[in-house]
Amino acid sequence: MNGPDEWDGRELPGSPGERPRIPSPRAAAEDRGPLPDAPPLPVAEPDGLDGTEPPLAPIAPVILPAPAGAPPHRILKSLLGAWALAACSAEETAAVEAHLTDCASCADEALRLREAVGLLHPADSLDLDPLLRSRVLEGCLGRRPARIPVPEWATPYDAETAKLDALLRDMGAAEWRAPVRLRWFEGERPVERETTVAGVMGHLMAVDGLVATALGLTDPLGTAAPPGAPDPLIRTETFWRAADEKQSPLATHAPWRDQSSALIRQVSFAGTRVAELAVPYGDFRLPLRDSFLDRAFECWVHAGDIAEAVDYPYEPPAAAHLHQLVDLAARLLPSALADRRRAGLAAPPQRLVEAGAPGRTLHLEVEGNGGGHWYIPLDSPAALGTPEHTVAQIALDSAEFCQLAAGHISPEEAAAGQHGERDAIRDVLFATASLSRL
Repeated sequence: MNGPDEWDGRELPGSPGERPRIPSPRAAAEDRGPLPDAPPLPVAEPDGLDGTEPPLAPIAPVILPAPAGAPPHRILKSLLGAWALAACSAEETAAVEAHLTDCASCADEALRLREAVGLLHPADSLDLDPLLRSRVLEGCLGRRPARIPVPEWATPYDAETAKLDALLRDMGAAEWRAPVRLRWFEGERPVERETTVAGVMGHLMAVDGLVATALGLTDPLGTAAPPGAPDPLIRTETFWRAADEKQSPLATHAPWRDQSSALIRQVSFAGTRVAELAVPYGDFRLPLRDSFLDRAFECWVHAGDIAEAVDYPYEPPAAAHLHQLVDLAARLLPSALADRRRAGLAAPPQRLVEAGAPGRTLHLEVEGNGGGHWYIPLDSPAALGTPEHTVAQIALDSAEFCQLAAGHISPEEAAAGQHGERDAIRDVLFATASLSRL
């Protein structure tokens, strides 16, 4: 293919496919060798009669040489790419732009390069979108469904563990020792505990081990697992005590990643009936489907704690996954409210309600991504919440609701729209905060 300045026979007037003639670039003056010095201007001398000077004779126009040191055409053409990227010096930029006014071929190429630069988006972050994996898998599965798909209730856990794994891969050994502040809510007050990134991962692995043992997988604590009823706090303390201080803090990454992958693989092959398998959490139990949502929620919360400690941005779950996590918290609120009532931390029920019968209700409205409407029974966890029996309403943003359920903000700090019975609103806000734990 001929270049823009090469002869191809189509420049002849009247020839087939005639195109507009673009003149070839002219050689710079200094490309042909040094220029002769310009003749000196004539100086008039007095005529000797009255001491005045006679008028000067007309002077022929003089062609001044090009600015000293101007680069030749081939050099200026090689600078077009840097010029389009605004990477030239001030002198080079001035020379290139002066050249573009005289050279049609370079002007066309410069225009094409500038348009191409607009497609590069150099200001965008080079970090991969943490949701890229989920979108790629969704696209692949849309074209060819998996022969053994991941259950819908396990997809939030799959996505959140993949996001946390991506964050951990970018961290060095020093960042694994960064202090992390864990926060939750007990009774009427917030509680804090400081650990490291490695300690957080040990906590996640120890509590995920409850799900693993329920599915018949190996307990990550091994022979150090405490006897008796499994309790997340006791298991975490046991893991931290057994941790070898001489061991690299990165040593928890691979076992945690392998365990989370094994959990997903196990429930994918186990069939639909495994969803109702009970997983013990000390003084309460959750069905396996809810246990996976609980582990996804805690993985997201603690990943945010880690990201905050190492000053790294972290995205919330996808809207569909976030809705499942909010729904779990809303469904646990009646039991949490009953537990606080038995502990004397909430107002007693106003009247007894039979199981399945409608009773006093609080309307919980969660706005934003993953939001929705839930009707929380107030007098009994077995009662039915209905719009017709609503006595109070709370409206929160989804991020605010999740921060409250994680114990990261207190009920008094929650930016909640409130309407109706004050005692019911207070009890439900405190019950939401009590869902959190280490």
